[in-house]
Amino acid sequence: MAIVITVANKKGGVGKSTTVVNTAASLGVQGQKVLVIDMDPQGNATSGLGIKKKKIESSVYDVLIGTKRAHECIIETEFDNIWVLPSNNNLTGADIELIDMDDRANRLKMQLLSIKEDYDYILIDSPPSTSLVTVNTLSACDTVLIPMQCEYYSLEGLSQLIDFIRSVKQRYNPSIDIEGILFTMYDPRLNLTNQVTEEVRKHFPQKTFKTVIPKNVRLSEAPSYGMPVYYYDRVSKGSEAYEKLAREITDRHGNTKKIRKKKKKK
Repeated sequence: MAIVITVANKKGGVGKSTTVVNTAASLGVQGQKVLVIDMDPQGNATSGLGIKKKKIESSVYDVLIGTKRAHECIIETEFDNIWVLPSNNNLTGADIELIDMDDRANRLKMQLLSIKEDYDYILIDSPPSTSLVTVNTLSACDTVLIPMQCEYYSLEGLSQLIDFIRSVKQRYNPSIDIEGILFTMYDPRLNLTNQVTEEVRKHFPQKTFKTVIPKNVRLSEAPSYGMPVYYYDRVSKGSEAYEKLAREITDRHGNTKKIRKKKKKK
């Protein structure tokens, strides 16, 4: 049975899609079967895994609206053990259509029931909002991974997001938990970075990842080539950080597998 992790933050540009794509790749080379569900209309996780959005015939929009089943829309990527339920521009109007639908907050959750047995992990990339689409991502998951930058406003945003997660927990998903808070674009040379890190670790000592994701040029370049950084530059600091994060996640869930010695070539 898959462990379902939603990657969420109300703020854009904090590395949600980067975290989904690269964590999936690092889990995949460990031998974990991973499904990436792209719930962001921008479709960055989709394109970051080499899928051409203009060529997508069926997407997660069709799954939410109910015209397709999840297994009909899943695409196998060319990377080890990674499948994707893609997103495109159609998802932009989903919130309006969902308003009048039955069980509108649990539509993704119901669709996942038939496919959870097929994967070890399901990673969901959520939009930077508190929309019905975002509620669906939180209703469907076991845990929430929160990427955040080390900035003052990020602390305020973190508090608001946790309040929102609590609200979803009370109304739709009583078993939801925080997977962990992940510092992204981390620069230890900045005083603010150290101050924010210390503050978060003080308030969430058991819910903050030991791994931090550094500012890294390779991480920024890899999406333009449609591949995770592991396949773009295996020895980069960004790739090494996401490999550590994947190991930290599998250690937490007690389902570590033997890491592959040889990666699949593009």
